[in-house]
Amino acid sequence: MLELDSKGPARLKHHSGEKVFLLPGQWYFGRTGATVKTLLGSCIAITLWHPHRRMGGMCHFLLPKRPRLPDGSLDGRFGEEAVELLAREIKKTGTKTQDYEVHLYGGADTMPDQAKVKFNIGERNVEKAWEIIDQYGFQLQCVDVGGNEPRNVTIDLTNGQVVLKRGNPHTARKG
Repeated sequence: MLELDSKGPARLKHHSGEKVFLLPGQWYFGRTGATVKTLLGSCIAITLWHPHRRMGGMCHFLLPKRPRLPDGSLDGRFGEEAVELLAREIKKTGTKTQDYEVHLYGGADTMPDQAKVKFNIGERNVEKAWEIIDQYGFQLQCVDVGGNEPRNVTIDLTNGQVVLKRGNPHTARKG
């Protein structure tokens, strides 16, 4: 049974072999045989895999950073904080962020013709993700960002394989 872990905000815990579905603002890190999956629009998913220690995880963030300073607790809805939560878990294992293979997905504009005002959230999320990956020294292996298609991303933590499936692009309907 999937449940929130009391050890951290929006961290999920599970039993070996279980499927984990991340909602926006949630993250997972571990070494058990979980399959972690999420669905993205303008949000970002960053997957992590340590090929020698055979552990990894994923975060799913909504916005690049918090508009105000945090109150001391980290929130996985914001890119800077989501990756900091993962980095803390990495540190607990005695490994280094530089040893992790990373994939970056999302940042789509899934409603390109439906809004008169553009906030460019997907684009801003992608820019922040690049910055964060550089900051932590992760080894970037694969990138699929932008466009206007939603994405399904799955990482299998038994072998580190990441599968990406793109959905149909959304277009405005004329009435």
